[in-house]
Amino acid sequence: MNGPPSTIRNIRAGAADLNGVARGKRVPWRFAAKLEEEGMRFPLSVLNLDIWGEDVEDSPLVFEIGDPDGVLMPTERGYVPMPWLETQTALLPMWMYTEEGEAFAGDPRHALARVVDGFKALGLTPVVATEMEFYLIDDSGHEIRQPPSPRSGKRRPGAEILSLRALDAFDVFFTELYDACDIMGIPAEAAISENGAGQFEVNMVHAPDALKAADDAWLFKMLVRGLARNHGMAASFMAKPYEEYAGSGLHMHFSVQDEAGENAFANGTFEGSQLLQYGIAGCLRGIPDLALLFAPHGNSYDRLVPESHAPTGVCWAYENRTASVRVPGGSWGARRIEHRVAGGDVNPYLFMAAVLGSALTGIQDAVAPPPPISGNAYEQEMAQIPATWESAIDALEESAFARRIFPNLLIENLVRTKRQEARYFAELTKRQQLELYLDTV
Repeated sequence: MNGPPSTIRNIRAGAADLNGVARGKRVPWRFAAKLEEEGMRFPLSVLNLDIWGEDVEDSPLVFEIGDPDGVLMPTERGYVPMPWLETQTALLPMWMYTEEGEAFAGDPRHALARVVDGFKALGLTPVVATEMEFYLIDDSGHEIRQPPSPRSGKRRPGAEILSLRALDAFDVFFTELYDACDIMGIPAEAAISENGAGQFEVNMVHAPDALKAADDAWLFKMLVRGLARNHGMAASFMAKPYEEYAGSGLHMHFSVQDEAGENAFANGTFEGSQLLQYGIAGCLRGIPDLALLFAPHGNSYDRLVPESHAPTGVCWAYENRTASVRVPGGSWGARRIEHRVAGGDVNPYLFMAAVLGSALTGIQDAVAPPPPISGNAYEQEMAQIPATWESAIDALEESAFARRIFPNLLIENLVRTKRQEARYFAELTKRQQLELYLDTV
């Protein structure tokens, strides 16, 4: 590691907790070498806080074992500028190890690395891209609403699907956003306006590095939220900030490369390779048990309703956006899977580990999927994605399938965290629930 750029005055050293919230410390730049060489001592339990940043009451990491420290060590990402801050600052992304130097089983990034290693053992490399949906919001009043156009000063209610005018209205914001992505090494590609008022989507370039893709998604959410505040707005990745508008998703496209660097999901046919079929089957098997990774918060389930541009049934199809797993059209040589279940509020590391881990089990077990559907999935009888937070928590806790992908400790910690959050969430008013998630997830 080459150390922070000479212009940097401060360092943020931190890691993602189970909710994807960045936890860490502010460190003067002169201590950079010590951080790089020795890491930073940090309670293991900090990666297992609830959404309010409170200890989980029955966590085995706290009183049961004395709330011991682990050691946060820098990831391979290195220093990342934080251009939304006034002071020249860099983030040093880190991940958790035990005192003995072993990867901490409760760390989300290590969970994804474990899945990637499973692909490597088969001579395969996941190639991953994300579609990041979010809302720009004026939250200065009692009710949230679309921010006025910086160009005209007017608010334009209603959807502006693929509207260049909507993008032009916030041209300064998006120009700064793309400049910041370049500085941070985030491979942002096309931006579009989406179904909701003030809703946008930014797509990432496909990359044969799932850990970097997850880093990019995590960093992108930080960037968008920070930059929006500089422009007098909020940016929210909540699954469903408005009752009347479409929710925000985080769709993931992926294929796998073989050792020759070829797309192992493609075989020159429309149907794609047998490996593609196995990957689809694994993804379908994982959806009911791993729904909590795709819809981790109380608000997440407001998005997963029929006729809402979000899937509700466990099914797959070619070129059909009503399905939960879609094989997009285009060149047969570019065959890939699009997983459409997750909301924008997910932890990118756990989400990608769940999707890729599910596909890996299908490949390992050589499981064939059911036939693809055609037509409107909302109108067909099929197994359904868990419709409530509580049922998703129960499904994860009881799942043997989930334990093929994630360590027991991580599953147990996540279940405890979500049960605590659900208990307190039920006591909140709608406004309090909105305030809880608006800037957090």
